[in-house]
Parts: sequence; structure tokens; C-alpha cells
Amino acid sequence: DYFNTKLYTGNGSTNAITGVGHQPDFTWIKNRDGTRSHYLFDAVRGATKELNSNNTNDENTNANGLTTFGTDGFTVGSEGEMNANSATFVSWNWKAGTTGSGTTTGSGTGKAYSYSVNTTAGFSIVKYTGNGTSGQQIPHHLGVIPKMIIQKRLPTDGAGWNVYHHSLGLNYLMLQSTNASASDSGKYNANPTSTYVQIGNDGGMNTNDAEHILYCFAEKTGYSKFGSYTGNGQSDGTFVYTGFKPAFVLIKRDGSGENWTIRDNKRDGINVTNKTLQPNSSNAEASSSDYDMDLLSNGFKLRANSGHSNSSGQTMIYMAFGQSLVG
Repeated sequence: DYFNTKLYTGNGSTNAITGVGHQPDFTWIKNRDGTRSHYLFDAVRGATKELNSNNTNDENTNANGLTTFGTDGFTVGSEGEMNANSATFVSWNWKAGTTGSGTTTGSGTGKAYSYSVNTTAGFSIVKYTGNGTSGQQIPHHLGVIPKMIIQKRLPTDGAGWNVYHHSLGLNYLMLQSTNASASDSGKYNANPTSTYVQIGNDGGMNTNDAEHILYCFAEKTGYSKFGSYTGNGQSDGTFVYTGFKPAFVLIKRDGSGENWTIRDNKRDGINVTNKTLQPNSSNAEASSSDYDMDLLSNGFKLRANSGHSNSSGQTMIYMAFGQSLVG
């Protein structure tokens, strides 16, 4: 009802992708068998407005990209990056749904923002205008504290993706980078509350009068989990308890030089799963024992001594979603 992975094959023309199970408000698309960027779309910015997780490019309007969100999926046009004829693609889809708008709070001049939120699933999309003042507060409308936040300035001029994860405190990661986490009070300068995300005056987070996007995620029992674990460097790897069977797992080692990785329950479909895509890279899907993982009824277990997911003594952060909400 709230998250689903949908695989499809491109046709080089108009392509209506159905079977998602809900009307998505955030859709992330990656070509599996070619070297193409990741494309992120959301209903708050509007269909045709694309961002790439693997670079710092400006938001781009593409009339031949994702053209509409539908009641059971989405439609893509003739753009080869997401619909090349006979190419294979994966899409990850999240539902928000309740929309609204308001004015930011905290320090400086209040600025306009708009949002779409699903409090049941713990997910909101917020587009806000920066005010250039440290301490601006962006309401997220979740009603609980978000555990992970992904942020991007839309007219970037080289500004990257700033990722907050509660396991790292106020240190941030960058989605387009292999860098370790770093500290910068100009980015997230206070832990989020149940009401708002507080930001500093960093240009990538809070340029005056520029538009920015936030994707905010809160934990929901039986559906989503955002945590960390320590790798053991063995093929009989670390087990991570989530309390549900994961359908999607995103992992990043908090260390320099290691890629972000995504595994899901559709591209392999059975254990072990090892078909992996990297949000920071345009690389085609990799399938190797180096990525081996079991998706179990109550969590996931690493099956390789890989540096990106199971490096001995190193901290990995993750986000995981299941397909049912039981709490």
C-alpha cells in the first residue's frame, strides 16, 4: 500500500507502468542493464521534474521523462534514460498523499513551503524556500521525529545531496558521494523534532529565495527501519533485525571510498539476493557474490565480507522498507 518495487521493460515510446499497487508520490527509476543515471521524481515538484542521485545537477524539466503519476503507477515517455526500447528498468515507489502548504518557522524570514505526507507510512515530501539564516525550521508534518532525511537544492550550482541519519547524529552523508560522514553546522544544525527539520545557512541547504526538497522518513513498526550495524568481515555475516521482511534495503558504510548500495526483493526474488545498484553511480546493475544478502522474515543477513556492507568493525547505516504495515 505504501512502498513497492516495480520492474519494467522500456518501449522507446509512451509506456504506462501499472501494478505498483498505489498512486506513487515519489518514484526513483534506474536502468538496470546500462550505464545511465538514477532519476528521482515526486508529486510535490511535479511530474517531468527530474533529479539525479548520482550527481549534483540542477533539477531538469523533461517532457519525455516521467510524464504523469497514475492511480496504480506512472507513465514514462520516449526518454531513453528511463524508457529505452528493450532495456530493463527498476522503479522504487513510495506513497505520501495528503497535501498542504505553509510558512517556515524559526530564525529569519518565514518562507513558503508545500508538502505531501502520509503519517501512517511515516513519509513526507517537502519543497521549501530557503531564507539564508541558520535556524530556519521546515515543518515536515509527520507528527513524529524523522529518522532519515534526504535533501537537495533544486537550482544547485553544484550543491549535492545532504543525508541526515539519526545513527550519525548531526554528521551528514552525501548521496552522490562515497565520502564518510562529516560535521557541518551549516547543514542540519539540530536534530529534527516531531514538528520540524532545523537547518543551518549552508548554501546547499538554505540559499535565500532558492527552492529545496526534503524527503523525510519516520520508523513504522512492521514496515520501515532506519538504523546502523557493525560489520563482522565474514561470509557468515552480520544479521540485522528489522521486525519485518525487507523489500528494499539501502546501505552505506560510514567510511570513505565505499558506494551506497540498494538491494530489493524483486530483481532477484529469492535468497541469496545480490543484484545491486549504487545511488552514487550511473553503473549498470552488478550481480556478484560480493553483494550476497539474505532477506529474511524479520531482517536481513549479510553473506559476504564486502567492504561496502560488512567490513569488520565498521559502522554501516541503512534504510529498509517492507510491504505491509502491521503496527
